[in-house]
Amino acid sequence: MTAYDLLIAPFVDYGFMRRALMASFCLGLGSGPIGVFLMLRRMSLVGDAMSHAVLPGAAIGYLIAGSLSLTAMGLGGLVAGLSVALLSGFVSRSTVLQEDASFASFYLTSLALGVLIVSLRGSNIDLLHVLFGTILAIDNDALYQIGAIASFSLLALAIIYRPLVIECMDPGFLRAVGGKGPVYHFLFLFLVVLNLVASFQALGTLMAVGLMMLPAAIAQLWSRNLPSMMAIAALTGVVSSYFGLIASYHLELASGPTIIMTAALFYGLSILFAPSGVLQRFFPRPHLKA
Repeated sequence: MTAYDLLIAPFVDYGFMRRALMASFCLGLGSGPIGVFLMLRRMSLVGDAMSHAVLPGAAIGYLIAGSLSLTAMGLGGLVAGLSVALLSGFVSRSTVLQEDASFASFYLTSLALGVLIVSLRGSNIDLLHVLFGTILAIDNDALYQIGAIASFSLLALAIIYRPLVIECMDPGFLRAVGGKGPVYHFLFLFLVVLNLVASFQALGTLMAVGLMMLPAAIAQLWSRNLPSMMAIAALTGVVSSYFGLIASYHLELASGPTIIMTAALFYGLSILFAPSGVLQRFFPRPHLKA
């Protein structure tokens, strides 16, 4: 087998592979920088909770459309995810519960409700599609949606970058200078939900957060500079998507899980060899002497 047959031919010969590649590239570019900010805000597990929170809305969209309509399911998932984010914030500010506890409670409820709704009318195959995604079944309309979401996310991050960084690092200072911290917090949660909806269409609710958090964790091991971390996270998402699709094609594996496992492999290598990794702690570089 030549290098062309191994690395390029699958995307030249099959349109569904090209669409899957472009969709996963868009997901990596849009979700990676979002994941970096989630890590800075210590909200990594909140991202996982939000990925499950979109399930009831997606299930209702599925019931209304009568089929696996990605447009209807995406709109339903967006409404459900934003609702859970707002309700969780309201509960954490109105009761003694912390934000992580309220998110966990709502996400468990949402996951159970979504599975129940799908099971009322759909088959086990439909439920598997909702939970694990169908990246090889991405059509042109879904690809346009995912590309639009990635473009909007990058543009929005560029616009709110500075106040968002301040709100992450020192929200008290932002309040002191008259900044609208809650507004930027909501806008950030909106971007999180929007990207999870895009990922849900390709990877399913159980792994939608994979291309958001694994590249961000890898970036944090390789760099401590925020712009560099965002660039590394986006690049890692793109590379993981490419090699994951290649491996799934030649080994006849499920594409979505293979992409996430490829990112997990890069994460494991980064734990060992990155500047902040394990080997650097056990075998530190000698300091230069004057």
